[in-house]
Amino acid sequence: MVEKVMTPEERLESLGLKLPPLRSASGNYVSCVRTGNLIFTSGQGTDEYRGKLGEDVSIEVGYQAARQCMLNLLAVVKHELGELSKVKRVVKILGFVNSTPDFTAQPKVMNGSSDLLVEVFGEKGRHARSAVGMAQLPHNNAVEVEMILEVEDGDQDE
Repeated sequence: MVEKVMTPEERLESLGLKLPPLRSASGNYVSCVRTGNLIFTSGQGTDEYRGKLGEDVSIEVGYQAARQCMLNLLAVVKHELGELSKVKRVVKILGFVNSTPDFTAQPKVMNGSSDLLVEVFGEKGRHARSAVGMAQLPHNNAVEVEMILEVEDGDQDE
């Protein structure tokens, strides 16, 4: 008997997660750009998690914020591709953590995004990553994340 491979959407559902609606841009930009087999996303924050790590936001809450940022990014990617199974590889994520000058656990916070990618895509979700502290983020977001993906060849809207 052949075991059915779950799609990324089915994995999300098995985790009890749903992709949120697309968020409106807060400036003059688009949510992602596809060039060839690569998709570059704009940064995604969250409406649910505000504040500064090391002051009024814990590492655990920051982890959840990074996880929500990734769900927001996956919603952008699904909108662009139609289905997440067209993702060939997560190449890199860049995480910005709104943090105090002495906060140094940005990597622990960004594991919220990284862990979710591996849960959803398996080995294809393993990626290069940077996690940096910022003095402030737009809208006082606790975390903002952007991503680069390699996608399957195929038709793309021009």
